[in-house]
Amino acid sequence: MSTSYVVRFVLIMTSLVAVLLTVLFLGLKERSEINEAIFNKKAVLAAVADHLGEGVVHEDLTDDQVLEIFDNNVEQVALNMSGQQLTADDIIAAGYKGGKPENIDMAKEKKKTEADRILPAYIYNTDKGKFYILSVRGNGLWDEIWGNIALEADLTTIAGASFDHKGETPGLGAEIKDNPAFSEQFKGKKIYDISGKYTSVAVIKGGAEKGDAHGVDGISGATVTADGVGEMLERGIRYYEPFLNQVKSVKPGVKN
Repeated sequence: MSTSYVVRFVLIMTSLVAVLLTVLFLGLKERSEINEAIFNKKAVLAAVADHLGEGVVHEDLTDDQVLEIFDNNVEQVALNMSGQQLTADDIIAAGYKGGKPENIDMAKEKKKTEADRILPAYIYNTDKGKFYILSVRGNGLWDEIWGNIALEADLTTIAGASFDHKGETPGLGAEIKDNPAFSEQFKGKKIYDISGKYTSVAVIKGGAEKGDAHGVDGISGATVTADGVGEMLERGIRYYEPFLNQVKSVKPGVKN
């Protein structure tokens, strides 16, 4: 068998494999994007898991149910850092095809200077009122962490929270996602004090004092991750303050 024959055979097989992989990638890309979109929407809804309806369990939602809830009950808005709402064309110009707020990649935005970032916000409508869901992103011990924080109609009380991470340690930092008790603590906490000053919610090493409206217990052995959550919330929710203030200005009776 000649060397030239072996070379031709290898080149032909390599080309065939490359073509096959390309076809598979393109064929699965659309389905993969749909699955990712549903996963992200479900993460947003996790922040209002207690308000999805009687008997509705967030973890058991099917893909179709997630899409139905988003289509019927969720209003999406995109914001610049001044709190101004952006158009679909603005979102596309920022690099996101489709022009929907849900397409905004918070990891990509985090790499921009703060002044140039855009943010998604979600308004979940129910028969009992509205919930405002804010997306936040920060740094844990090993990699990025992120979450969604739902505010009640008063725009100061946290109705629910969900968190996730890229590479925190199982049993330690990963508890922000894996242990429901951690996110459960945020319900009822306040992001403004009684004077109307923005305070966010701190994750306190050693535990928050009983009755602390602005603090939750940290995670034993995961101080860096817990501190990262606290910093992420303080900074990330603050980004939405111009938007929240605008909502308050057109909602008589809403106070901090």
